[in-house]
Amino acid sequence: MPQSDLDHLSINTIRTLAMDAVQAAKSGHPGMPMGAAPMAYVLWTKFLKHNPANPHWHNRDRFVLSAGHGCMLLYSLLHLTGYDLTLDDLRNFRQWESKTPGHPESHLTTGVETTTGPLGQGFANGIGLAIAQKYLAARYNRPGFPVVDYRIYAIVSDGDLMEGVASEAASLAGHLKLDNLVYLYDDNHISIDGPTTLAFTEDAGKRFEAYGWHVQTVNDGNDLEAIRVAIETAGETKGKPHLIKVRTHIGFGSPNKQDTAEAHGAPLGEEEVRATKKNLGWDPESRFLVPDQALAHFRDALDKGKKDEKEWVGLWERYRSEFPDLVTELEWARKGNFDGEWKKSIPVFTEAMATREASGKVLNAVAAHLPTLIGGSADLTPSNNTYLKGFPEFQAGSYEGRNLRFGVREHAMGSVLNGIALTPGMIPYGGTFLIFSEYMRPPIRLACIMGIRPIYVFTHDSIGLGEDGPTHQPIEQLASLRSIPNMTVIRPADANETAVAWTVAIEHTGGPVALALTRQKVPLIDRTRYAPAAGLTRGAYVLAETAPSPDLILIGTGSEVQHAIGAYEILAKEGVKVRVVGMPSWELFERQLPEYRESVLPSTTHKRLAIEAGVVLGWHRYLGPDGEIICMNRFGASAPGDRLMKEFGFTVENVLKSARRMIAS
Repeated sequence: MPQSDLDHLSINTIRTLAMDAVQAAKSGHPGMPMGAAPMAYVLWTKFLKHNPANPHWHNRDRFVLSAGHGCMLLYSLLHLTGYDLTLDDLRNFRQWESKTPGHPESHLTTGVETTTGPLGQGFANGIGLAIAQKYLAARYNRPGFPVVDYRIYAIVSDGDLMEGVASEAASLAGHLKLDNLVYLYDDNHISIDGPTTLAFTEDAGKRFEAYGWHVQTVNDGNDLEAIRVAIETAGETKGKPHLIKVRTHIGFGSPNKQDTAEAHGAPLGEEEVRATKKNLGWDPESRFLVPDQALAHFRDALDKGKKDEKEWVGLWERYRSEFPDLVTELEWARKGNFDGEWKKSIPVFTEAMATREASGKVLNAVAAHLPTLIGGSADLTPSNNTYLKGFPEFQAGSYEGRNLRFGVREHAMGSVLNGIALTPGMIPYGGTFLIFSEYMRPPIRLACIMGIRPIYVFTHDSIGLGEDGPTHQPIEQLASLRSIPNMTVIRPADANETAVAWTVAIEHTGGPVALALTRQKVPLIDRTRYAPAAGLTRGAYVLAETAPSPDLILIGTGSEVQHAIGAYEILAKEGVKVRVVGMPSWELFERQLPEYRESVLPSTTHKRLAIEAGVVLGWHRYLGPDGEIICMNRFGASAPGDRLMKEFGFTVENVLKSARRMIAS
């Protein structure tokens, strides 16, 4: 058949698969895949460098569907081009234990690069992927050996562009001149509420030009040649990220629902599906029809992908012979298997300091041995101690830099970190005050869902930060972060626990790690008298005890451990059977065997007193019905940190008062 007919047959295959899957599930978003099918088709058949037989090929282009509600577009393309996604998987759309969930999930579906759905997140993830590519290319490519050479493509929606995180991330991408980004904007003028003119009347193209993006417009979303030329032009235009506005029609082909909000987030209905198929020249009674000609055309991706990867492998082997040390370094990074020098470089601290200061010293000690460790701060670098001394800035023209400047963009920082973390071998970290983790909540949650490991350096972790007052003093944030599945929160008690915490964070898999660090100086625990700081790796550990079967257990986290130790020393002299437990991480503790947990917090000891400068939420699981806690039950205040700690009861004297009352009861 003529090529144009084959093009349209293939595009309509995508459209009808999306309609059928949503209709079968009785829920979903058919309109976006129907309107965006032509641009996705051009991208996937003419530009996207990928190998469906090896979805994890390192040099593949990355495709991000930021408009994750339109996931049947992506699932259809994955099936049609030969990924491990069957027609039965499409029929099982949105069902229990399906590989085709209602929004794309990278850990479930082969070929899905990042979990999207909350609008704007995929947009910003793509910028993280682009930063990682630029860094790896700058570090490892050599003249004649472009072994890291891929682009990041995305389809973004009106809703993505409305979200603030997209604005933050787009501004950063423009500043960094990330010309490896090509975003196709599905400009269909419709959202759930109705026409986008209800709330979105800006000139998005001019906005992105102001951000420093190269902007093109395709006036007809069905004009395949215009789409092809725009993507090709983007690939040839250097020095700017690319936005291609494509005027599409949501629910294209539907006689009664095209260009209406009804096509956005609900099945078309059986009669409308039939009418739409008839309108598209399709068999109206067919379900999940994939014409042989269309399938054969899409499956050309297998041969092309195999050829592209084979060429790259040849380049890689020549590169290996020329630069064996670089190959070893990159392969180790991708496996997370660096040699042990980085651990040997971690300092042992001998003086008191804020844990944020200790964190900065550890970072700088290990950086030279971990070449893919890269990160920065949301404009709080001196406060978060996140700067890698002796390494350049990551900036346009200096992509080998390892110090990222996120600006006052916490939300974008979290989402960009996810994109970097999705790149094998990269170890991204980002810093801000613990209170501003609130601005990062969506990407933190998505990192937990994906099981990826960005590292969060959250400093100023309590009322101890002092004069900035309750707007900056985190109270409920520890409990909030601990409530997220797959999140690991570590609140070290001193400098040496902080060093161990960084070891855990770097080696951890299966989710992000948050380090909660002090602004104020904290004493160094005397490890000749108390248990080694390595106990942090188990989440909670016995620092000291006067008897193996204590009558009272004192439990502290972070800067409050010092008060538990101070009270312990006095009670020990009084002959009390007391144990002091450091509990830097609930999550690490919960991963220990029941026998270990019982050995630290024996069920026979009912009197337990915890000390933490946060809310009580969650602590009852460790305190039991007879336990108590010295905590925060209101917002803080503006005053010097020492005064606040005293006023709110975080002192040895107050711990002793509570402990003696419990012993006497």
